[in-house]
Parts: sequence; structure tokens; C-alpha cells
Amino acid sequence: MDRRIILARAAQRDLEEIERYIGKVASPYRARAYIRRILDFVGRFDYFPERGTLRSDIRPGLRVLGFERRVSIAFMVRDSEIVIIRILYGGRQIDPSD
Repeated sequence: MDRRIILARAAQRDLEEIERYIGKVASPYRARAYIRRILDFVGRFDYFPERGTLRSDIRPGLRVLGFERRVSIAFMVRDSEIVIIRILYGGRQIDPSD
């Protein structure tokens, strides 16, 4: 089943913050490349959407999946879409209110 992949506003802000941070500590080129890899990764979630660890203790239906040992991607699978809730870098925690 083809599901549309949606980035929530919080996830979009997370990507912007990650890009700014990596741009400062490494380079803008590396920051953009890293963001592209993240987006490519989440762009393939529709192939196997029920991946990751189910974290219903935080929010019903929430799943979390790691990316390159530095990022945690929090998302929810719905009938026709996959919603990327947060993209957390470097051990940040998921807030249940997100």
C-alpha cells in the first residue's frame, strides 16, 4: 500500500535545527548532505511502515526508529499516511505532547 509521508511542523523545525548545528560544527555542505540522507531514509518508510520500536507508553501508535546512531525518528502509521512527528538529534527526548 502506498502511504503518503508527511513531516509534521515539529519535524521540519527539527531538521532546520539539525542543519544549523551541523553547519556550525562541520560545514554547510555536510549539513545539507546529512539532511538529504535523513529525508531519503524517511522517504522509504512506505515500503515497510511497521518498522521501529512501538512506543505506545509515550503516545498510542508512536514508533521510534534510529538513523545513523545519532538521530531518532518518531512517527505514526495511519491508513493512508505516515506522519513523521519528530526527528531528534543526539539523544534528545520525545515529549508526549508533541
